[in-house]
Amino acid sequence: MWGFGGIDTRGDWRSADRSSMGLAPDPTQTHAAVVQVYSARAFDWRGIFAVHAWVATKPRGAAHYTVHQVTGWGYPALSSRIGGPDRAWFGSQPTVHATLCGREAERAIERIETILPDYPYRDRYRAWPGPNSNTFVAWLIREIPELSVSLPSTAIGKDFLGDELVATSPSGTGVQVSLGGLVGAAVGLQEGLELNLGGLILGIDPAALGIKLPGIGTLGLLTPAYGQSPGECPAVAAG
Repeated sequence: MWGFGGIDTRGDWRSADRSSMGLAPDPTQTHAAVVQVYSARAFDWRGIFAVHAWVATKPRGAAHYTVHQVTGWGYPALSSRIGGPDRAWFGSQPTVHATLCGREAERAIERIETILPDYPYRDRYRAWPGPNSNTFVAWLIREIPELSVSLPSTAIGKDFLGDELVATSPSGTGVQVSLGGLVGAAVGLQEGLELNLGGLILGIDPAALGIKLPGIGTLGLLTPAYGQSPGECPAVAAG
């Protein structure tokens, strides 16, 4: 897992790369609303096993993005702050899993702003087995019909359901069973088949013609498809 992740456990968070990776539509050139889902390898040794996920939104006509995420160093754990949506996560390059533009993004943003106060773990963070950053993004995806996207199998915590035992899979295309995020299973059109053992995922990814391995993710013959493919938002002059 360490070898595949390319993680440097000797890094210093104060000097780690946090620059933009150029994955988000430029807000000064894109008048349309935008919603994007990201993940990147977690910092330090945690990155050997898992990724950190977040959601970025830009309302129609806005000149900046707001990044919604859960971290373990703030109170409350859930924050929504203006910032770069596609910045490296302390040295790890992010991957964009979904992009919504235009009216679809406007509907999603309206819903996101409405339900954020209802996130049940706003004041709680636990790296393993959850609730953590991936728990939040998986919860948000379930609540937003426009975001039919599956997080990567390395998103430890996405299967944390609290007191629930059964729920729809994050993509909304299947079902999952989970016992406190420690043991469970999921099956869905986008998730494929996943077995959760201690928070680590083993499974089959039909879309990629591959297998899912703990800490590594999907190894397949095709590019892994977690859900909606990242799209391009048309640049439109403001006004």
